[in-house]
Amino acid sequence: MQLKLKLGLLVYFAIFGLLNASAQEENSEENAYKKRVLENTEIDFLTSYYTQDGNNAAVSGGKGTEELTDFTPTIVVSIPLNADDVLIIDAAISAYTSASSSNINPIDGSGQADPFTASSGASQSDTWANLNATYSHSSNSRNKIWTANFSVASEYDYFSLGFGGSFTKLWNDKNTELTINGKLYLDKWNPVYPYELRPFGANGRGLSDALFNRNTVSGNADYNPEFTEFADKGRNSYSIGFNFSQILTEKMQASLALDLVQQNGLLSTPFQRVYFGDIEDSFIEDFQLADAIEQLPDTRFKIAAGGRLNYYLNETFVLRGYYRFYNDDWGIQSHTASLEIPIKLGTKFTLYPSYRYYYQTAADYFAGYEMHTSGEEFYTSDYDLSRFSANQFSFGVNYTDIFTKFTLWNLHLKSIDLRYLYYERNSGLNSNLISAGINFIVQ
Repeated sequence: MQLKLKLGLLVYFAIFGLLNASAQEENSEENAYKKRVLENTEIDFLTSYYTQDGNNAAVSGGKGTEELTDFTPTIVVSIPLNADDVLIIDAAISAYTSASSSNINPIDGSGQADPFTASSGASQSDTWANLNATYSHSSNSRNKIWTANFSVASEYDYFSLGFGGSFTKLWNDKNTELTINGKLYLDKWNPVYPYELRPFGANGRGLSDALFNRNTVSGNADYNPEFTEFADKGRNSYSIGFNFSQILTEKMQASLALDLVQQNGLLSTPFQRVYFGDIEDSFIEDFQLADAIEQLPDTRFKIAAGGRLNYYLNETFVLRGYYRFYNDDWGIQSHTASLEIPIKLGTKFTLYPSYRYYYQTAADYFAGYEMHTSGEEFYTSDYDLSRFSANQFSFGVNYTDIFTKFTLWNLHLKSIDLRYLYYERNSGLNSNLISAGINFIVQ
C-alpha cells in the first residue's frame, strides 16, 4: 500500500512539475491589456431535494426497502484575486434519512424487525459535509489555464481528503482546447458492521451476547456467520483524465474525453449483508440475520471514454448529444447516451428538456438474495453492481437577468435555474430530484 501511495504521489507531483515549467514559459508573454478572467465576486446558492424507493436494499442482502430522502444546500463563492487568478470555494451539507441504512440495526425494540420497515436506530439519518477549494490561474494570452484543487469530506463512518490539478491549453484562435487533469483521494473508513455480527468480532461473545439472550433466534438456532472485521480501513483513488474539444463549424462543436481510475484498499461496504443459499436461515423476529458481509477485491481499475456533439440549429434550438463507454476489471461494462435540447425563449428564458439512457452488465461478484454460496471468495448483493438498464427524464428552466437589475443588498441577480429529474431502473428502483440554483454578482 505504501508503494502504491508513493507511486500516486510521484505521478501527482510530476504533473505539477510540468505545470510549473509551463508557468515559467508564460512569464515571457507580453503584459498587454487584458480582460479580467472574472470581473466581480459571484455567489451561487444551490439546493436539491432527492427521494428514492425500491425493494433491493444492499444493507439487507438484496431485499428490503431502499427508501431514502436527501436535502443538500450548497454555496459556491467565486472570488477574483486579480486579473488572472480566481479562487472558488464550494461548501455543501447533505442531510439524509434512509430506511435502508436504518436496518444496520433493525432489532431496536421499537417494533417488529423487518427488512421492508425502517427501524429507529441512529443509522437512520446522517449528515455529510464537504468543503472544496479550487485555485485557477490564466496566462496573459488566456490560452493557458492552471488549476489546483483541495477537498475534504466527512460523515459518521467515512473521511476523505482530495487533491487535484489540471492544465488547459487553447490554440487555433481558441477553437481547439486540450485539458489534462489528475486527482488523488485518501479515504478512511470507520467501519460500521451489521448489528447481529458485532458479537462475532474479535472481542465479541458470540451467541452468549446480550442480543441473543434478549431475543429468540428462529430457523437455524445455531447461528454462526462468516465474519472477520476488516484490517485495512483505508482507500486510495488515483485518476487522470484527458479532454479534447474542437469547434468544427460555426454551428457545431465536438469533444472527446478519456478517464483512468485506479483504486486500492477497502472497496467493500462494511454494513452490507450477504445471504448464502447453502446455509440455513436464522431470524430474529422477521429480520434474517446476516451470513456474511460484502467481500470485494481490494483493487479496481476503471476506464471511461466518451464524447459530446453540440449543434446549433437556430436562435431557438440547440442539440446536445453525449455518449460514454465504461469498463472495469470487476466485469462491469456500461453504455450511457443522452440528448438535451435547450429551447431559448427570448433573451431571458431557456428550457432544458433531456433524456438519458443507461445500461450496464453485472459485476463478476454480484448475485441476488441467497444466490451466493459460502465457498465463494468475493460476493455482493448490491444491485448497483447488478445488470440493469435505466431511463432518466429531466426538465429545467433558466432565467437570466441580462442587466442584473434585481438586487438584494449588494447582490445583483445574474440567473435562476430550476430542474426536475425522474429516474427509473428496470430492477424497480425509482427516484425524483428537484434542484434550484440562484447566481448573484457582488457589486
